[in-house]
Amino acid sequence: TMVNTPKRQGKYIIRREINVKGKLFICPTPIGNLEDITLRVLRVLEEVDIIAAEDTRVTRKILNHYHIRNSLTSYHGHNEWQKSQELLRILKDGGDVALVSDAGTPGISDPGEKIIQAAVEEGIEIVYMPGASAFIGGLVVSGLPTDRFCFEGFLPRKKNQRKAALESLKNDTRTLIFYEAPHRVLETLRDMIEIFGCRKAALVRELTKKFEEVIRGSLEEVHECIKVRDTIKGELILIIHGADTADDMEMDPPQWKYWGVSRHVAELTEVGYGTGQAVKEVAGLRGLPRRDVYKYILESKDQI
Repeated sequence: TMVNTPKRQGKYIIRREINVKGKLFICPTPIGNLEDITLRVLRVLEEVDIIAAEDTRVTRKILNHYHIRNSLTSYHGHNEWQKSQELLRILKDGGDVALVSDAGTPGISDPGEKIIQAAVEEGIEIVYMPGASAFIGGLVVSGLPTDRFCFEGFLPRKKNQRKAALESLKNDTRTLIFYEAPHRVLETLRDMIEIFGCRKAALVRELTKKFEEVIRGSLEEVHECIKVRDTIKGELILIIHGADTADDMEMDPPQWKYWGVSRHVAELTEVGYGTGQAVKEVAGLRGLPRRDVYKYILESKDQI
């Protein structure tokens, strides 16, 4: 039975059926190019009672581009718990809610997890719609194995914690995917070279945008390519080849390929090389400047 009189939920008017809950729609949005949105998502954004957006200004640009008029409310990392309760009340009163983030799929390194969990606990129907996800796009264009992969999102900001996280992944044979900020990417790449050794990698930047770029090569080559630039901007995705299996290692005799730079130097000094000789040998084998090898050694000692 339909209620003839609209129900007011805060400043939003919800027309609902008695004892019928609304639906929570998970709406992916473009990660760059505004054309990368489905017809179904556009229809839902127009039809729901309210849109919960990570940044209403960003979402308003999408709505204006497609001439959609609808109510927006903010739902971001600083108000997730409070806003989840408000949105739950709307859903329980029969209102439909669309959840969007600034770019990509809500809940993937973006707000969304709390309201989705709360909706599940309340027995509210969740409707997922396919759409853009930056890390999947980065993996596909990287040229690295896609059969098994691990998405790690953003690494810890503090160096010790970041290196510990990388150490825990160094024997993982899956392709590893990370998000990283431009101002930390060089430091992160240096840590990866030290811990992962010589591996294939790709850095994907500004996917689907005007200055889209994919840099492929070894970790060292990617690092060298970025290091010579005055600046690097945009959304960055790092994709790293997984650790080789035991069988692969037996087929590839140079054991040092599976060591970090500091360990490589240490292994040579243990068998009689002087430090200068070891640095020269490692630099030559890896195609690195000697000063970079010394830098890795010093950084390694700082962490002890």
